[in-house]
Order: sequence, then structure tokens, then C-alpha cells
Amino acid sequence: MYVHNPSPTSKLPQQNLVSHNQRLFTPFSLCSTPSYVRTTRNFHNTASKPRRSASSLIITASSTQPLGKTKLAENSPKVSSPPKLQRVSQILSGLEGILNRFIDRPRGPWVDPKKVLSSNFAPVDEIEPTECEVEGELPTCLEGAYIRNGSNPQLMPDGPYHIFDGDGMLHCLRITNGRVTFCSRYVQTYKYINEKKAGVRLVPNYMAEFQTLIPSLARVSIYIARMREWNYDKSNGFGPANTNLALIGGRLYALGEIDQPYEIEVTPSGDIKTVGRCNFNGKLSISITPHPKADVDTGETFAFTNTLIPPLLTYFWFDQDGNKQPDVPIPWMNGPSFLHDFAVTKKYAIFPDIQLRMDLLGFITGTGSLAAADSKKLSKIWIIDRYAKDSKDIRSFTVPGFNVLHIANAWDEIDDKGDEYVVLVAPNISPVDQMLKALDTVRSRMERVKINLKTGKYSRQPLSSSNVELPVINPAYQAKKNKYIYAGVFDPAPKIVGVAKLDLTEAGRDHWECTIASRMYSPGTYGSETYFIARDPKNKEAEEDDGYLVSYVHSEKTGESKFIVMDARSRTLDIVASVKLPQRVPYGFHGIFVRETDLKRL
Repeated sequence: MYVHNPSPTSKLPQQNLVSHNQRLFTPFSLCSTPSYVRTTRNFHNTASKPRRSASSLIITASSTQPLGKTKLAENSPKVSSPPKLQRVSQILSGLEGILNRFIDRPRGPWVDPKKVLSSNFAPVDEIEPTECEVEGELPTCLEGAYIRNGSNPQLMPDGPYHIFDGDGMLHCLRITNGRVTFCSRYVQTYKYINEKKAGVRLVPNYMAEFQTLIPSLARVSIYIARMREWNYDKSNGFGPANTNLALIGGRLYALGEIDQPYEIEVTPSGDIKTVGRCNFNGKLSISITPHPKADVDTGETFAFTNTLIPPLLTYFWFDQDGNKQPDVPIPWMNGPSFLHDFAVTKKYAIFPDIQLRMDLLGFITGTGSLAAADSKKLSKIWIIDRYAKDSKDIRSFTVPGFNVLHIANAWDEIDDKGDEYVVLVAPNISPVDQMLKALDTVRSRMERVKINLKTGKYSRQPLSSSNVELPVINPAYQAKKNKYIYAGVFDPAPKIVGVAKLDLTEAGRDHWECTIASRMYSPGTYGSETYFIARDPKNKEAEEDDGYLVSYVHSEKTGESKFIVMDARSRTLDIVASVKLPQRVPYGFHGIFVRETDLKRL
């Protein structure tokens, strides 16, 4: 452990803030980009049962919908393309094919669809609720639905493609009275519905397709022409809603990085239905982080919007009924930063400002990538009051080399002298320039950072020697001091080879290895992010780790996917039950467990 003692931080001066209308601008409203003409059914073989296709949906704006939702009109007549539109589409697809094959080929394996979508990263088709076989006995506390989100392109990429660019697909395991069903459904985003109707991509792959200037301008022209021909209304969004899910005010939402959330419902049969895109009665103008933080003690949810123009960062929160509170613009950051996750304590909101910047000029011109490492930039942590009405009292603390993608937890502490501290626990990623590229070269080590808010001193302490990421905790301990963290083990990334349990009380001055339990999957089997489910969430006297870890795992040897349940208190995280799934589940991102009582209120 080492301690850094900077000069005390000072409050920042007021700056003029941009107007609400100015903040509606993002690079995602400038252009759009395609290249996919083959469906996923032709891209891979999936041994799954017959399934029904998604209903044809047309989105129509409705100002009378609750919470500012965009209404979905089901069972709409199928639209056939007129001859002129078909000819235009063929010309544009031909031009795009020339770009992809001869002019602007993928510049690395991280944007090569043949590599990015290989093995169990390949997309699957939708599958309707199908009854599953259970091995062992499922704990009664699992009554409800476990849903995991992930990237699953409906149209086969022909050009540069990043794993973050695919359409959102929800894989739902529903447990009711011992009966288990599984289904996979696309989030019916405006992007997904219109691209399904068109049969070609109408929205660009932002993370992959803008590589050099001339090809980027050509792609922009193609996408603008396609949007015009297919009457794509940009005000209805571009996002794939592919990253996470969250309960906000008793409603369930699918979340993505660049768009407003989509409300989701789980039917009694275990099916997934998309209710519509939500702007919370017009109060959410752009997007919401895919990692909002819920405080179970208050029922409140905290979130932010991150854009590429001032004020760059906007903080806000929701009350227990899901009513969005006023924005708090935070214009102090020195340029756009790649901000994916944040943390809250009982008193503060905490934003990591890492050495990965968002390059708007490079993105528009194609001379640089959308997210690029900046070795000259010093990592910072910004801290603002949890219920701040403006950002005048925000403080920043420089913590060199602290680059995090996900945060496990944060909390407040006060020492014997009365000094106030913020403690943050997160995996620190190195090298940062490969964070979104060559993941197999990246290592991620859990660290604890403790900041004295009075003096500006901070200390850093490693907590694990393992390469771990995607940390989760018992949700009841969000924003307050906790003891246990569960994280995926990479060897190497991006495949998860096991799960590690860390006990933060094990860390001392001469001893910092906090891993007290682990489970490594069998060779050739890989998992997803885990989720902690308490055995009895109403029992206030229960131990923090009294519960289960759940996850989807896949065997690349047998082609079989399972849902597994692990005893979180066991020294080897014993598997107490599993469910054989009727279709493989691709490796994905984040998920949620919704209890039966909460499902009934959706």
C-alpha cells in the first residue's frame, strides 16, 4: 500500500453552462452506417427447437404514454419495398461492399467480424419460452426471472464490427413454482425494427466503422441516403439497448450506452415484451448510463449522461417512484472521457475520469477512433454531493494510473480524528490503450482507493493477484461498506474461466491477497458475469454472503449452455443446481434478477 499527499484540493470556479437544447447534440445524431445483408440464421448453426419470429412492429410517437414512452404498435402489416427503393438499396449495398472488401477493411482482430463473432460470440436466433430440465434442486429464493443482456447482431456484419455494436438480446430464465422456462428475445428498439424491415443496416457501427477520413465520409453518405430512403426518424434514437438491465421506480428497463432506455415486461409464461422507449416524461433528453445505482434503503436510483460536447457529463437521480429529478451539468472535465460506470455512497456520487478519451473530431473525420488512450492525461476521481443541485462544490482528486471500466462499490468512512473519507473498490485495467481492443493482452487487478476529502491524500491497495473483472456484490450493500466481492476470472480476457470471491477484511499492510474462495469452470467451459441473490432479503440479520451466485455458462466442447446456481458461502462456490438450456447463450454483458414480487408489479 502506498500513500500520496497532494496539495489540498480547491473548489472550482463557476462556468457558463450550455443550454438544454445544445446538450441534445451528440455525434450519434450526425450520421449512420451499415453493411449487413445476411441474417444470423445463415451465419451459424444453432441446435434449437422451432421458434416463432418476432412480430412485425412499427413505432409511432405518442405524447400520451406514461413516463414518456414510445408506443409499439404490434401486428402491423408487412411493408414491401417498391422497385425504386429496391434499386436504390442495391446500389448503396454495392458501394458499401466495395468499401468493405477493397478500401476499408478491418484494421485489427477486434473489429474483424470473422474473429469478433466466432465461437460462442456468434449470434443466435430468438427462441420462444421453452420448458427446461433442472439438475438438482433450485433454491426457493430464485422464484422470479434472471435476465442477461448482450450484443447479438440481427444482420451479419460484412465490414468492421465491434462487439459493443450488436443489437440487444435478452436471455430470460423464468422460475415459477418450480417450473423453469427459457427464452431469448431481441429488444425491439427503433433501430432493430427498422433495420429488420429494410434488411440492411441503417445505423453505423460507431465503435468500428470510422477508421480513415475518405472511407468514413463515404460510409456517412451511404447511411444518410439509407435513412432518407427508409424514412428513419433520428429523433427516435439509434441505440441497440444491448448492455444491461435495471429496475427504476418499479419498472424494468433495457439499457445501452448511447440511447434512452427501453421498458421491458416479463409475461407469466416467461416471454419478454418490449413496451417502448422511455424519456421519463420528456425529462431525459439524450441517454442514460447502462450502470445506474439503486439504493435499496431509499428506493432511489442514481445515474448520469455522458456526451462528447459540453457539459460532457450530466448527473441526475430518480425518486422511489421513478420520477426523474433535475439535471446537474458537470462541465469541469478536460475533454470528453470514456465514462462507463460510476459509484454512489450515502453522501456522494463518484465519477472516474480515466486515460481513455472520446475523440469527437477523430470520430467525425475518421482520422482516429471514437475511444482512444491518452498517455498524457492523468486519471482523476470527481466527487459531488449525492443530492447536489449544481456542480459548484465538485472536487477532483488525481490518482495516476487508475483506469477502471466497472466499479464494485463505494462507501463513506470517518476516522478517529473526524476526517472524512470516500472508499472506492474497482478493478484497475492495464494497459489502458488495449481496453477496447486486444483484450487478451489486458490485465485487471482489484484495488481499493481511499481518499481523505479534507487533505486530498489518498492511498491505494491491491486486493487480488488474479486477473478479475465484472465485479458484483450483494445489492443490499450498494453505497455502504461491504465485505465481499464476486468477480469473473479471465485467463485471458474476454472469456471468463471462473469466479473468485474476495473478502476485503483480509487486506492488511503486509498481506493484500483477499481471494478466499473460487470456482474454475471445466476446460473449454466459460461463463458470464455472475449475479448475487440473497437467500432471504427480508432478514436484516442475515450474513452478507448468505445467498447464491447465478450465471450462464457454455461448453465449447459440447455446444451446451447451462444456467448454474452456486452457493456463495462455500469455499469452492459449490454448484447446487443447474438448468440445461434449449439453445446456447452467447457470451454477453450484464444481467439482473427480478424477484416474483417485483415481476407482479411491472
